[in-house]
This record gives sequence, C-alpha cells and structure tokens, in this order.
Amino acid sequence: MSKQSTLTPKLVFKLWLALSLLILGMAACYILVTTYFSNQHHLATQQEINAPLAQHLIDEKFADASPFMEDGSVNKAVFGDLMHDMMAVNRSIEVYLLGIDGEVLHSVVLEHSPKEPALYVDTKPITDFIESDYKGFCLGDDPRDRSERKIFSVAPFENNGRNGYIYIILSGEAYQLASSNIFNKYIKSFGLGAIALTTFFTLLIGFVLIWFITKNLRTITQVARRFKEGDLNARIEDPEKTDVAVFAHTFNDMADTINENLEEIKSVDELRRQLIANVSHDLRTPLAVLKGYADTLQEKSGSLTEQEKNKYLNVISSNSDKLTNLVEQLFEYSKLEAKQIEPLMEQFSITDLCLDLVSKYDILAKKKNIDLSIAVKNNENILVYADISLIERALQNLIDNALKFTPDKGSIRVELEKSGEQCLVKVNDSGIGIAPEMQSSIFERFKQSSESFAKNGAGLGLAIVKKILDLHQSTITVMSKQNSGSTFKFNLPVA
Repeated sequence: MSKQSTLTPKLVFKLWLALSLLILGMAACYILVTTYFSNQHHLATQQEINAPLAQHLIDEKFADASPFMEDGSVNKAVFGDLMHDMMAVNRSIEVYLLGIDGEVLHSVVLEHSPKEPALYVDTKPITDFIESDYKGFCLGDDPRDRSERKIFSVAPFENNGRNGYIYIILSGEAYQLASSNIFNKYIKSFGLGAIALTTFFTLLIGFVLIWFITKNLRTITQVARRFKEGDLNARIEDPEKTDVAVFAHTFNDMADTINENLEEIKSVDELRRQLIANVSHDLRTPLAVLKGYADTLQEKSGSLTEQEKNKYLNVISSNSDKLTNLVEQLFEYSKLEAKQIEPLMEQFSITDLCLDLVSKYDILAKKKNIDLSIAVKNNENILVYADISLIERALQNLIDNALKFTPDKGSIRVELEKSGEQCLVKVNDSGIGIAPEMQSSIFERFKQSSESFAKNGAGLGLAIVKKILDLHQSTITVMSKQNSGSTFKFNLPVA
C-alpha cells in the first residue's frame, strides 16, 4: 500500500488557525482583564492609604486658621498655603472646599468668576464613603472634568456655624498624564511579550493537540483506505472508544452493508447462471420433442396413418402447453423477484375462493381418480385482507403441485380455520411426500423434491408461492414424510 498522508494540509491549517485564534483571543482578553483589575487594585490601594488625608488637613490647618473670613467669604490665603504645601508633597493632589450641598466654594486649581454659574459635586459618593468609615473603593466627581470620576479623600468640617467638606482629588491631571504614559509603555511591553509567548506556545501546543485530536480520524482514514484497496474485512476496532464514535459506527455499518450487497450480487449472479442453465435445460426438452415430432410428420406424412398423425399432434400440443406454462412461470417469477408486483389489498372471502378453486380442479382430479375436497371449521365464511388474485395464484400452484405428486385413488383437501386475527390455510395431500433433507430448500427456484420429478415442471411453482406470501408478510411452511403425503400451510390476516 502506497504511503499517503491521512490528513490534508488544508484541514491541518484550519485546525491550527482556529486554535491559534482561540488562544490569541484568550490572551487578549487576559491582557485587558488583567490590566483593568490591576489599575482598579492600584486605585483602591491608593485611596485606602490616603483616605485620612482630608481629616489630617482639617486637624492641622483649621486648628489655628478659619477657612472663612468674618464676612463669610473664603479665606483664600489659607487655601493658597494649604495647596502649596500639599503639592509640595504630591503634585497630583487637588484640594477643594465644598459646601454641605456639594457646591465648590473654592480651589486654587479653578478660576472662580462671579459671572460663571456655581459648580457642584455629587455628594452621594462623599456621604457613602464617610458612612463606610473610609473603607472600600469609591469614585467621585472631578470638578475640573465632570465626565471623569476619580478616587478621593474627604472629611466634613464645621466652623463658625458653617458646614462643608474638604474634598481632595487623589489622582489629578498630573497623575493622569503620568499614569497614561506609564500605562501605555506597560501595555506595549506586556502586550508584545504576551503575544510573542502566546504565539510560540500556540504553535507548539497547537501541533501537539492537532496530532492528538486527529488521531482517531487518521485511524479511520487508514481503515477506509484499506477497505477501498480491497480489504473488505477492514473495520474500525472498538468504535465506542474513539472520539468520533458515531462516525466510526457509521463506517462499520456502511462496510457491512457493502459486503452484504456484494454477497447478494454474487448470489444473484450465481442464481442468474443457474437460471440460464435450468431454463436452457427445461426449454431444450420440449423444443427437442416439438422439433422431433414435427420433422417426423414432415418426412413420413405419406406413410403415417391418421391415428399416428393424431398421436404426434397430441404430443406436439402437449409439449407446446408445457413450454407455454414454463415461459409464463418464468415471466411471473421474474416480476416477483424484481418486485414489480405490488399487492392490491382488499377484503374478500377466502372460503368462496377455495370453493371456486376446488370446483374448478374437480374435473382434473376425477380424471386421476383423486378425491379433492374442502373443509372449513364451523362452516364459517372467513373474510381475509389480501390481494385476491395473488392468493388465488398461490392456491392454484399448491393444488397443481398436489395433483402432480398424488397417485391415483389419493386425496387432496383444502382446510380453512379462523384463529383470532389470523386465518390458517392448509393444503393436504396423500402423495409421495418430501425427503427431510429437501424440505428446507423446496421453496427455492428450480428445486424439486426429487430428480425423478423433473418431468413434472421447472420447479418454479412453490418459489412463486413463497414470493407471493412474502409480499403479504406471511410465511409458508411444509410438513411431510416420505410416502405419507405433505401439508403446506400459511396464515392470512382476518379482515
């Protein structure tokens, strides 16, 4: 067997590409998720560490100085010093003085103009953060950019009957700019490194997985190739243990079906050869007789008496009838074999049909001094559901067969018995019987109970009966002993 690849490069490439895209997609998701939660973790840590910052500022700065002047205006000098001190420590911090309703009263990072509307900060995150005792992770409004929400530190204060909040943004613009630059560099290096490692391991793991995943597929392909090259016994071993059990079972079933079909074709071919041989033999005898007697009449017509001529003509007529009957049987059997006949199912009286057949064959039976009768249990008119013409043909063949092999002064009886939903039909005769070794094959075409009976027919009568009953999903059986007669019986559904 020539060595050939079991998997096409196209299939391998598709599997590898699908696996690569899957792993790369997972890597990208991992990078994004890791980056997001790393950033969240960093902000949460920074907020928790700096949460007391606003309270420390109030304790230190507002102990000796008031955030408001005597006229109620903001003490800008205090806030200016405060902001410079804070920025000296951390340039990313922005400090705001808020009213109790969240109004931004003052901040050195904002330009305050009487003409501009008041600026407010949402107080809900502030109150939530204070109520949680400054634990957890909470984002608040950025007064400089209301579309942004940032980590903060906050503490309430009360001074000269005025309430408010010291609100500190812990990640101001300076922090955002520095963080963005660092983050971009981090993502760039981390992303490129992750993609490089992912690609390498994808190539390595991909080929290993493809080899492992397609192991059963390669085995099935090899078995299919062996089957194609003539090893008709090639089968996939233990299909249930494969990863593609359905496919493996399907292949084994297909191979079994092909083998059965091949065996059937061989059988049909063998039967065809037997058919030709048997037909040739059965046709040769009556044709030879016809030709012999016809030639005799032509050559000796002047020297033959009228009685001899009539005798020869009777022989020619008899053999013509045999030849016609043989051709009709062959034609009928071939149609049944090719399933060209579909039964026309209808309700009819099997009792009346058998009475008609017995009446029709009575004259022929009397010529042979045979007693032909019918027996119906309880004298019942039994209705069956079947094709009346085909059943009539089957009964005719059974009666013909009984008449051929029943000697003078014998008897033939057709029996009918209704049993539940079935009608049992029997044809009994007191003939010479059938040898036990022949009973299993008596319904095969060109099979007869004895070689001495070749003169009685081609052996198609019982084969036709079996085919007819097969069409009715019924089975015919025979019980017989040599020199003690035979009984053929089958069932038909009661209408």
